[in-house]
Amino acid sequence: MKDSIHKLYNWLLAKSRHPHAFWYLGIISFTESSVSFIPPDPMMIPMIVADKKRAWTLALWTTFTSVAGGFLGYAIGFYLFERLGIPILKAYGLMEHLASFEEFFHTWGFWAIMIKALTPIPFKLVTITAGALKFNIWTFFVASTLSRGFRFFVEAALLWKFGEQINRIIQKHMMLVGTLFVIALVGGFIVVRYLF
Repeated sequence: MKDSIHKLYNWLLAKSRHPHAFWYLGIISFTESSVSFIPPDPMMIPMIVADKKRAWTLALWTTFTSVAGGFLGYAIGFYLFERLGIPILKAYGLMEHLASFEEFFHTWGFWAIMIKALTPIPFKLVTITAGALKFNIWTFFVASTLSRGFRFFVEAALLWKFGEQINRIIQKHMMLVGTLFVIALVGGFIVVRYLF
């Protein structure tokens, strides 16, 4: 599995240098919020490092497409939970944690989405659950926009400020960066398994 995730990381790096990288980033960001497990960060980061003048544009684009994908996840939960929502959650081993996550959602509501921004919990679990619980769509929109925007704009700000230093670290420790990506990707599922 570790090798597969390393290959995925290298594929994302390659796509970040593609002439249509901007659109690939949007697609990955959109699908990560609803059906995919691939986060957009490993694509956005090298794109900003390559041209830090685009930092804010890329952060805005990633936020926009992530929130748009969140609406797809919400719609899946709201309209197609039995047909699509459950199979998606089962595919990622998240179904058994749905009841505890629902309780967390009922208790924290708006903050359940905001808190997600500070953890590696898969965002599709949040979006599909919000739809299944018929969570207020405008509250969902505001919380999603703030949480995803916070995440991507903080990353963009750090890269804009320290892009050269970060680039040198990435180039020097590529294997370590790939390993950290593996840890972050797997970590979200571990958080769900043991905290919910």
